[in-house]
Formats: sequence, C-alpha cells, structure tokens
Amino acid sequence: MTDKPWGGRFTEELDQVAARMNASVDVDARLGPEDVRGSIAHVRMLAARGIVSAEDAAKIAVSLAQIGGEIERGEMAWRADREDVHMNVEALLTERIGEAGGRLHTGRSRNDQVATDMRLWTRSACERVMEKLDRLIAVLAVRAEGEIDVLVPGYTHLQRAQPVRLSHHLLAWCEMLERDRDRFADAQKRMNESPLGAAALAGTTFPLDRAMTARELGFSRPMRNSLDAVSDRDFLLEAVSGLAICAVHLSRISEELVIWSTQEFGFVEMTDRFTTGSSIMPQKKNPDMAELVRGKSGRVIGDLVSLLVLMKGLPLSYNRDMQEDKRPVFDAFDTVSDGLDVLAGALATARFRADRMRTALLEGFVDATEVADWLAARGVPFREAHHVSGRLVRRCIERGLVLATLPLEDWRAEHPLFDETVLTAIEPEVAVERRDVEGGPKKARVQAEIAALLARLAPRLDARAVARDLGVEGG
Repeated sequence: MTDKPWGGRFTEELDQVAARMNASVDVDARLGPEDVRGSIAHVRMLAARGIVSAEDAAKIAVSLAQIGGEIERGEMAWRADREDVHMNVEALLTERIGEAGGRLHTGRSRNDQVATDMRLWTRSACERVMEKLDRLIAVLAVRAEGEIDVLVPGYTHLQRAQPVRLSHHLLAWCEMLERDRDRFADAQKRMNESPLGAAALAGTTFPLDRAMTARELGFSRPMRNSLDAVSDRDFLLEAVSGLAICAVHLSRISEELVIWSTQEFGFVEMTDRFTTGSSIMPQKKNPDMAELVRGKSGRVIGDLVSLLVLMKGLPLSYNRDMQEDKRPVFDAFDTVSDGLDVLAGALATARFRADRMRTALLEGFVDATEVADWLAARGVPFREAHHVSGRLVRRCIERGLVLATLPLEDWRAEHPLFDETVLTAIEPEVAVERRDVEGGPKKARVQAEIAALLARLAPRLDARAVARDLGVEGG
C-alpha cells in the first residue's frame, strides 16, 4: 500500500517545501490514542454490518490495540512522510497485517476521522480541566474556612473601599472558577455527537451503523448532517472560548497575588516553591509564577482569535485550513492546565498577613460608608448622609486624623444626630457583621457559603484531602 491516500492519480512527488507544509504529524500525533480508539469502533461496526469479514476485523482490532499500546508508552515512531496521525497508524497497521489493513478505511474519510478524534480528545480535555478547576476551588474553599476571622479592605478602582472578610474575597474567586467549570460541562454536552460515518462530506454507499460507533465511543448520538459533521469546529471555538475566559480569571487572581505580595501591600507571602529571585538584587522575592499565569493568558486569548479567524471565511464543507485548528487548541488547554496547577499550589502554601490587612483597614477611610448608613438608618436621606460623611472625611484629612480618632464635637458639628454609638458602628468587625444580606460578608453568611461550596464539591472530590495534599495546613 502507498503511504499517500490519494495514490494513483498523481505521478510527481510533492514539492519538498509543500510536503513540509502538508505534514501535520508533529502536532496531531497527540491524537494517536483517539485515532486508534475510533478506528477500532469503526472496524467492529464494519464487521457487524458484514462490510468486512469477522476475521479481517479481528486482525485489524488486535493490531490497532497493539499500536495503541505503543503510542501510550511513547514507542511509536512517527514519520513525517506519512503526513498525519491517521496515515501513520493505517500504514503501520498494513505493514503488520497486510491486505486486511487496507480495509479499515472502508466507509470513512480522514475528514470524519479527524473530526471524531478531535471531539474525543477535546471532550476528555474538558474533563481534565474541570478536575483541575475543582482542585483549585477546593484549596480556596479550605483556605476561606481557615481565614474566616481575617478582615481585609475591599477595593474599587484599586482604592480602599469597604471592609470585607478575606474569606469572602476568596469565595469571589471561587464563583468565577465555578462558572468556568460550568462552561466546560456545557461545551462537553454540545460536542458529544459523533461525526464518524459522514465520510468526506456526503456519507457513504456502505450500510454503516453510525449509532453503533457513536455508542461505542461514548457519544450521545451521530451528528445529523454529514456536511456539518466534517466542516464545523464550533465545538473547539466553544471550548477555547471557555479556556480564554478561564485564563482571564486566572490572570485576575494572579494580578491580585502580585499586588498583594508587594511590600506596599504585604497582604500575602508566597513560598519559595512559587517565587524566584533576582540575578542582581539579592533581596528580591519575585512572584514570577503568578506573573507568568497572568502573562500566558494572552496566549490563550490569541489561540481563540486564531481559531475564529481560521474558521470565519471557510465554505462548506472540509477545507485543509482546518489542519491548523489543533495547535491553538492543544496550546490553550496546556496553558490553562498549567496555570490551574500553579495557582492551586501557590494558594495552598501562601501565608496571608492578617496584621497587614488589619493595618490597611485603619487607613483610607473604609468606614466612611458606615457613617452614611448610620445616618440613613436614622431617617436622614442617604444623599445628604453621604455629603455629611464626606465632610467628616475632609476634616480628618485636614487634621491628620481618621474617623475613629475624630472628636465627637466635630461629628456633631456636621450633624446633630451623631452620638457615641457611631464610633462602634464604624469598627471594621461591626461594619462587616452588619452586612447580613445574601451574598454578603457577615460571618454566618460566609460560613454558609463555604459549607455550600464544599457540599457541591463533595460528589467529585474530598476538598480537605486535596488541600492537605497541596500543602494547606490543617486542611
């Protein structure tokens, strides 16, 4: 058998540069396990339908399983002159079992073959990313449980705004990551359809049982339209879109870790395992891993843009441009996967500086809103109360004071309703506990959210065991 699937029509060898451009096995060899799995399902169906003999099908299936084992063990010798993963597997199969190997491709094309391989691979890759998201969420949930009494300034515009619990902040990260997880689960559902049997674009004259191969490969059903089956990559667009959004979330978390680890903030100290030094400044402890997660998010966004641009002008059905879909998909999954692992380890072992957070709460007038709320609760229109609080802040700035040290006569000079109880109301712990609303930072509310999060994780993993394994003390 010739290694070239187009065989008899061509009499000249492909130009050397064209051959190099044409070959994709350096990238798509990663689909080897999926290619073998799809081929075994296909040949079993061919035998069941009487399209190939049971004897030939058995030979093919046994040899394919052996080749699959070699791929899994890293023993497969991939050849660029065989272009892609499909021809490498089929050519090796035919070398080993002879003519019977040439019957494997009956009723299919590399067009539906690669679409099937990519759906199988991406479905599994989504599962792996969801597992890693669960691990990071578990770390954050257990850390939130352990830091429940630590207060930190909440920020808007990177300016100190109002006091919240550190646990509440960590749970905000969890909310972002849980939505990421949901996106991958949704994408899995839509990609879980089998293209196999669509052949090149118009199906085949052979009486295939597409439902049989779909069931064997774990798909919910065969795709309904053969043109669509081989030509669309929206399942990749959806998955990589989810990865890009997730990468942005990881970047935002990383940005906060970078800021919090500065000497100016000093809210967190990451361990040596997730920081690096300077080649010239011996005192430096740089949050390089968080910075790299932040930086690599740009690559994932670029991967999504590459896929969108790749697909935007393609007519139905298959076009060779689609050979270029794999590199950005693999890169996006690899990059996000590494980022999830790095942040899980860094956050599991990080030391949160409650003392520095407390000091920050005493500056920047994070209690100013409490003053306005105190007056509003006593019948003063909120807009008027807001102005009164602002004037009090100005008095403090002019005299180098904070609201807690401003004499009561200054308070009363701005509004006669003020009494000593306002000084209690602006204490950070009191202010946070007064925020007893759903989704708020009151201790009982946050504890309930942590418990609910751990309960959601429980069917999938033991959050505390994961946290302990990654280095959370007392996890």
